[in-house]
Amino acid sequence: MKSIRRLSYIALAVAYAHLVFGAIVRISGSGMGCGDNWPKCYGHWFPPLDQPTLVIEWTHRLLAALLLVALSSLAIGAWLRRDEPGVRGKGGVLRLAGPAPLVWLAPALLGAVTVFLGNPPYATAAHWVVAMGMVALITALAIRAGALGGDRTRTERGTAKAARGAAFAAVLALIAVAMGGLTAKLPFGAVACTSFPLCGTNAAAPTSSVQVQITHRVFALLLLLHLFGTVMAMRRREESSVVRQAALVALAFVVAQIGVAASMVLFHLPPVLRSLHEAVGVLIWISCFAFWYLARRAMHAPSPSVVAAPVEVPVIAPVAEPPKVGAPTESPAHSMAVIIARGADI
Repeated sequence: MKSIRRLSYIALAVAYAHLVFGAIVRISGSGMGCGDNWPKCYGHWFPPLDQPTLVIEWTHRLLAALLLVALSSLAIGAWLRRDEPGVRGKGGVLRLAGPAPLVWLAPALLGAVTVFLGNPPYATAAHWVVAMGMVALITALAIRAGALGGDRTRTERGTAKAARGAAFAAVLALIAVAMGGLTAKLPFGAVACTSFPLCGTNAAAPTSSVQVQITHRVFALLLLLHLFGTVMAMRRREESSVVRQAALVALAFVVAQIGVAASMVLFHLPPVLRSLHEAVGVLIWISCFAFWYLARRAMHAPSPSVVAAPVEVPVIAPVAEPPKVGAPTESPAHSMAVIIARGADI
C-alpha cells in the first residue's frame, strides 16, 4: 500500500500543477497559444518555444499528458497489489484507480472542444469545473490509499454533523472557485471591482462581469463564515482529530486567499502574481473536498472495541472419589489402630 500511496501523491501533485497552469492560461490569455490545433501545437508535438503564450499552453498540455501517465501507473500498481488489504473491494483504491485514466478523458476532450470553439468563456468555465471534478477523484483516491490522513479514518470515529458541515463547505468551495475561474475569463472580470472588501464598480466593466465578481466574493465570504463556525462547533464536541485538522487546513487556505485577493485589488498585482489567487483557490477546493471525504469515511468508521474485563474463574476443589463397592470403609485412624494391634499380636 505504501507504493500506491506514493503514486497517489505524485498524481495529485501533477493534477494540482495542471490546474494551476490552466488558470495561468486563462489569466494570460494563452488559450489559443497553440492555434486551433489539438492535441498538437501548430501541427507539432514539440513546437519551437518562441512565444510566451505558446509556452504556457504547451506546458499545460504537457502536464495533462504527464497526469495520464501518473494515473495509468497508479491503476496498474493497484491492480498488481489487488490482494493487499484496502486495495480491492468496497472503499478500496482499485475502484477509483481503475477508471481514473478514463475519467482523465473528460477534461481533455472538453479542452479540445474549447480550442475548436475559439476559447469562449462558458466553454472555458465548463472545462475548469470538469477538471476540478477530476482532481476531486484523485484526492479521494489518495485518501483511500491512506494519504492526507486517510489511514486515520479507519480508527477514528467521526460524527454525522461534521460530515454534513464538510459537505456544505465543499459545495460552497466548488461554487466560489468555479466563479473565480469565470471571473478570470470574462472581459474586465478580474478588475470589475476596484475596492475591497466592498465592490467599487469599474465603469469600463460590463454589468455581467461585475455581477460575477460580486457573486464570487459572496460565496467566498459564506465559505469563510461556514468554515469558521464549523471549526468552533467541532471544538465543543468530541470529534475525530483528523477531521478537525482537515477543517483547520481548509479555513487557513480561505484566510490566505482573502489576503491574496485584497492584495490583488488594492495593489494592482500583475497577471503573473494574480495567478497565485487561482493557485490558492485550487488548494481551497482540494482541502474542502478532502475535509468532506475524510469526515464521511470517519463517520462510517467502526466504533472502538470495548475490551471486556477479565473474568475470574473460581477454583473448584477436586471431588473425592466415592468408595468402591466392597472396599473397606474404615477411617485412616481406625485402620492404623488395627495394624498396630495386629503387629502386637505377631
